[in-house]
Amino acid sequence: MTAGNASCARPRSRSDPARPARIAARVALAVALAALAVLAPGRTAQAGALRVCEPPTELDAVQQDTLFRFAAVVRSTLEASGASLALVSRAGLDLARFGMRYSHAGVSLRASPNAPWSVRQLYYDCETRRPRLFDEGLAGFVVGAGDPSTGWFAALLLPAGAQDALERAARDDRLALRLLAGTYSANAHAFGLRYQNCNQWVAELLGVAWGGLGGAGDDLRGAAQRWLTDSGYAPARFEVRNPLLIGAAAALPWLHLDDHPGEDVAAGVFRVSMPASIEAFARARAPGARRVEFCHAGRRIVVREGWTPIGAACVPQPGDRIVELDG
Repeated sequence: MTAGNASCARPRSRSDPARPARIAARVALAVALAALAVLAPGRTAQAGALRVCEPPTELDAVQQDTLFRFAAVVRSTLEASGASLALVSRAGLDLARFGMRYSHAGVSLRASPNAPWSVRQLYYDCETRRPRLFDEGLAGFVVGAGDPSTGWFAALLLPAGAQDALERAARDDRLALRLLAGTYSANAHAFGLRYQNCNQWVAELLGVAWGGLGGAGDDLRGAAQRWLTDSGYAPARFEVRNPLLIGAAAALPWLHLDDHPGEDVAAGVFRVSMPASIEAFARARAPGARRVEFCHAGRRIVVREGWTPIGAACVPQPGDRIVELDG
């Protein structure tokens, strides 16, 4: 395991690679295709998507203050929950065209050896071009969101049985690493073994933990995927009707088509693990799970417990908790 600051992609740093920095989570299939869809297909769109591994833009003092105070509200809420673990998700770029808000998931552990409530996650290491597991402090995970002016974070708190099984699996370094694929693909087929994306590792960890599959041997990932299939796990479904966009996406080194069923590729359909699919599965599999969503816009933080999402403008409703950062 490594520790420090990273996201679903860890860009190359111009100076100290461990310095705190905002890292845009732009390598999920939905994000890459959203960037391509905004622009006309061609070199301009591809050039924008290829900037995923460049060093991030520096934050100004106000942005840093907002994000670190946002992280403090998240941390204090998790601490007050009495939970020892949370399934967490962070928003990157705008996924609204796909009906999604969150792009990157991980497991936040109160008793993390890195720091309390650090997030264990998979990320794409731009230096080595390989997937790695990474224990990241909660503040770094929050700062890694794509837009410093507006941010979104969700935490799923599980009932004791489901929580304890997942915590044992997540804290078992050897088991967690056995689930790590050798090659990264942002749009990895949710039921394929050739590649893996950030969220797929989390889904497969759920399969191992809740299916009691720790002794599955060399076929651990396959066993996890079979258990997920038999248990009704439904990955996110992306429909990309423009073949030019599919061709452009396939030219990127962290996107692949060869693990998806041929009929899906021909139809422009990609089934990929995303935070929304993980949340839906956990909610169905662990009755009593609680969800807390956080957002910040300007100098206001909104916190909502429940399964009704906060609106896109981060406007509070009755019953929400509001934190005014300038108050």
